Amino acid sequence: MHQPTLCALAVSLLAALPGAQAENLYTKKSPVLQVDSKSYDRLIAKSNHTSIVEFYAPWCGHCKNLKPAYEKAAKNLEGLAKVAAINCDDDTNKPFCGQMGVQGFPTLKIVRPKKGGGKPMVEDYQGQRTASAIVEAVVSKINNNVVKVEDKNLDKFLGDKNETAKAILFTDKGTTSALMKSLAIDFLDVITVGQVRNNQKKSVDTFGVTKYPTLVLLPGGDAPGKVYDGEIKKEAMVKFLSQVAEPNPDPAPVKAKGDKKEKDKKEKKEKEKKKEPKSKATSESSSETETETEAPTTTQQAPVIVETAIPIPKINTPEKLIKECLTAKSHTCVLAFVPDGEDAKAQQALTSLSELAFKHAQAKRHLFPFFEVPKSNNAATSLMKSLHLTGDVEIIALNARRGWWRHYQAADFGHENVESWIDAIRMSEGVKKKLPEGVVAIAVEEEVKPKATPEEVPVEETPEATEAVKTEEPAETVTPEPSTKDAEPSSETEATEPTPEAETASHDEL
Repeated sequence: MHQPTLCALAVSLLAALPGAQAENLYTKKSPVLQVDSKSYDRLIAKSNHTSIVEFYAPWCGHCKNLKPAYEKAAKNLEGLAKVAAINCDDDTNKPFCGQMGVQGFPTLKIVRPKKGGGKPMVEDYQGQRTASAIVEAVVSKINNNVVKVEDKNLDKFLGDKNETAKAILFTDKGTTSALMKSLAIDFLDVITVGQVRNNQKKSVDTFGVTKYPTLVLLPGGDAPGKVYDGEIKKEAMVKFLSQVAEPNPDPAPVKAKGDKKEKDKKEKKEKEKKKEPKSKATSESSSETETETEAPTTTQQAPVIVETAIPIPKINTPEKLIKECLTAKSHTCVLAFVPDGEDAKAQQALTSLSELAFKHAQAKRHLFPFFEVPKSNNAATSLMKSLHLTGDVEIIALNARRGWWRHYQAADFGHENVESWIDAIRMSEGVKKKLPEGVVAIAVEEEVKPKATPEEVPVEETPEATEAVKTEEPAETVTPEPSTKDAEPSSETEATEPTPEAETASHDEL
């Protein structure tokens, strides 16, 4: 069956199954806006601002991996665009997620208001799942209602004094910032927002501007213009412009009715508890109760420790290495080059891969195969030389069909580091290097397939040791991996994201 068909079938089956409601992935304190099937229309579809919405399931591994970057993007886009999420594992949201065409988790969609009103435009986000990439994509989709003012159209822009109030930004930049775009959206049809570049001499001289950026507010009528001298921050600038007109209202989340009552009730209980003297017996009883109730929570939040692992199959001959990973039709393989004998680093690397294989096999998820390649045999020598690998223990991923490879470069081969590297490959993140000429063998059809030795029996023939392990989400459509030509020029390691402050500054800059 075709992959998208399987995805759609899995999602529809999931939607049909009744079950307990899982907790949301994002807390109430998260910068990510929580929406559901009922509030989506009011908070997102009818919003004046561009939004990005994540459709997720709390059990989804990719969703958990995306969470830090998504929350970081939400902080950087605060005041510029909306960053929201909807829990598709909630029974009440499942039909809506299906209507939105969600076939796997996480699915990200950018929702952009249509100029002039009407149904918003919705498109899938297909970029890298990093904070910087998400911010850049959303900013590029913010509607631009800022008027470009030049000397030749200055008089027309100013028009009649009694017309709508106007705000003009004088800048030495040739582009319009996300901050100015968002201000123009807030005051659309209330205050006309324009931008003048410093090379427009007539316009600059008319207002006597000597430094950049300078924001001038023209209230209209006989009222004199006002020059903004505050911080280049959204909230402060909105307050400045609000002197002459209120910004357009944008729907905000409605607090649950019981929230305040519950909070007051809790505070009252705490006060009463502090007033009551505790006896030794009461304290001991209370301590025992707290231990009993908190224990399950601690267990749930603790990282999953894999107690069982499955052996990683070995590749001992060049022929088997070619057959498994180096033909023109070979898909992604992960190879661990390790020395013979006892070696602590090699054991750690193999254990981490074994634990990952076991984890995915138990959940019946699909993943590319892992192989152990002893460095003492000819299978390793030629390939390591071609890729200039010189370490005692090396892990690589390669895809002969697409002609790329990735190098694991962390000094530590611990479970978390290896899993993060594997997840980045699965999600097509990071930079892939081109395989050198001559590494990929020409596929040859075998007329007679020799009987496999016990050592060469494929792992998939044993139920527990499945080479093909499923992804974190049963319903996720696998995104084709980009070729090396599409890879961004950076180091082999995962790209380091800019700090939130740096990103925020770049979009607040006028």
